[in-house]
Amino acid sequence: MTCKTYSLLVLSVVMIYFGRFGNSLNLAQLQNDIDKLKADFNSSHSDVADGGPIFTEKLINWTERNEKRIILSQIVSMYLEMLENTDKSKAHVRHISEELYTLKNSLPDGLKKMKDLMDLTKLQMSDLKIQRKAVNELFSVLQKLVETPASVKRKRSQSQRRCKC
Repeated sequence: MTCKTYSLLVLSVVMIYFGRFGNSLNLAQLQNDIDKLKADFNSSHSDVADGGPIFTEKLINWTERNEKRIILSQIVSMYLEMLENTDKSKAHVRHISEELYTLKNSLPDGLKKMKDLMDLTKLQMSDLKIQRKAVNELFSVLQKLVETPASVKRKRSQSQRRCKC
């Protein structure tokens, strides 16, 4: 798959999961703008293919819609960060940025969830105070883990059986 195809694929997946695909988004115009952006970044350079894709492979492991919204919100933020240092006087850069900002604003909780995950990776689990707090919360965490998937599924199936009148 070419870099152009990857970019379109990632952007399309982002648009679909943020609920903007087919609404007010003109995908053909956006593809035009992306082509201009590729020219700006010289993305046809031979080193672009080295190491494979950076975003689309990450999406494979995120299967559920809500999960994908979390990772996609982070990807959108990364694109926006990249575009911050780009020439905003160009219409295509402004248009892509506007669309990405709209997508980002449609899912503010995705960014919060991603920040929570990143905060967890920063915890110093060798710190005795952190360990004490973790041990105090262990039962509550296990309770939430046990009640979440099975009880939700069971409640749904019970309510479906009752509703058949």
